[in-house]
Amino acid sequence: MKFKSLLFFSFWMLFLAVSCDKDDISFDAPSQELRFSRDTVFCDTVYHQVRSETYVVKVFNNEDKDVMIPRINLEKGAASLYKINVDGKTGHDFQNVPLRKKDSLYIFVEIAPQATGPEAIAEDRVLFTTGAGQQHVTLFSVVQDAEFFIKTPSNPNVIASDATWSNNKAKIIYGDLTLDPGVNLNVQAGTKIYFHKNSGMKVSAGATLNINGTADNQVIIRGDRNDSYYDTIPRNWNSIKMEAASVLSMNHTRLFGGTRGLEMTETNATISNSFIHTFQEYGIYSVRSNINAKNLVMNNCGESCVGIFKGGVYDFVHSTIANYSEVLGQFTRNGIFATNEFKDENGQTVQGSLHINIRNSIVYSDRDNAVSFAQTPGQLFNFTIQNCLLKYSGISAAGFDFTSSSVIQSIKNQDPRFMNYFAAKMNLRVKADSPAKNIGDVTVANSVPTDIVNVSRTTSPTLGAYQ
Repeated sequence: MKFKSLLFFSFWMLFLAVSCDKDDISFDAPSQELRFSRDTVFCDTVYHQVRSETYVVKVFNNEDKDVMIPRINLEKGAASLYKINVDGKTGHDFQNVPLRKKDSLYIFVEIAPQATGPEAIAEDRVLFTTGAGQQHVTLFSVVQDAEFFIKTPSNPNVIASDATWSNNKAKIIYGDLTLDPGVNLNVQAGTKIYFHKNSGMKVSAGATLNINGTADNQVIIRGDRNDSYYDTIPRNWNSIKMEAASVLSMNHTRLFGGTRGLEMTETNATISNSFIHTFQEYGIYSVRSNINAKNLVMNNCGESCVGIFKGGVYDFVHSTIANYSEVLGQFTRNGIFATNEFKDENGQTVQGSLHINIRNSIVYSDRDNAVSFAQTPGQLFNFTIQNCLLKYSGISAAGFDFTSSSVIQSIKNQDPRFMNYFAAKMNLRVKADSPAKNIGDVTVANSVPTDIVNVSRTTSPTLGAYQ
């Protein structure tokens, strides 16, 4: 009992001592400038009336004394589009904020904007007024007006008649958006389409998706998280799923950041002057489809940039299909994988007719092999590889013999010398000393006379999408 009393007395004295120390703290005016974890906060691109994620700024007191910051405030005051939280309190103007010596203070920043046009800049400053002068941290964000397509139990999220999407508002899709059978959707140059997590689009049988970007005004299709961090990681959305007898026309489009990009079954597709990159599984996943691709650039896909199954007809001309990744390094990462194996609903193997032409193109990666053909005996598998540069490790891995008569004027295992193949840069132009320079077939090049940035290639054509 005596021990317990002594223990209680000791605890009480310790509590009083701590309390006295706290009460005795004195805060002086800062005599030195404060230090910040960042001098500018670049917020995500945000959409009309949609609150951004929260960003953090740390404020450091480097002095050997406790200081009282006289004022921290938003320069635009209550009219600011930004909200800040200082030391656990929300507002736009804070007086006498204490900061212990050698300690830091957290300021949380977010924006819930009002759009005044298709795209605008929201800028403000957090001001710090002290005896050492006035300092600031800049707040910056792009604000877009947006049109929302939200699937709910009472809204199936269907486009039931022909429609045109213009670039006056970003399109934000929550859940699956369905294009009804026979309906045409035309997407104009400069339109931005953003999918929320676990969202996608289904283009029903007989429907047509026309994506009409231009060299100066691409169509952007991606996840709705616009922080640059999300430019280089996959699985931010699902896919665009094209059903049987649907039609796709895609020009000057950048499609990236999902699980699968274009998921096509018995689809007729024309893809020109476009970038498809950074998908968890496939950039193009195709079953018995007819695809014509020219000036196509692909990179950074987990299973394969292009996955071809159960036959079809495919023509890749002046395309650069690379597959390099740090994020997806543990995956197979083919450039092109193709198989004509086709099992019916009873599990029986039936004839799958497959025709692939790859011409004046580069198919390369940091794997041993960038092209893999799985040819089922007794089923039709025709291919032509003409004037191409391939990563090729041998017939056992690639499924075809590089000395075959179907491989024409092509070279293997010579580094294409890309400018920068990592997804953050995506510069798949080749350097002046690249083995791909000026060795393309002129007749093939004349069928695609300008490259992806509109440079002529009718003489001495370089392999791939860039002259």
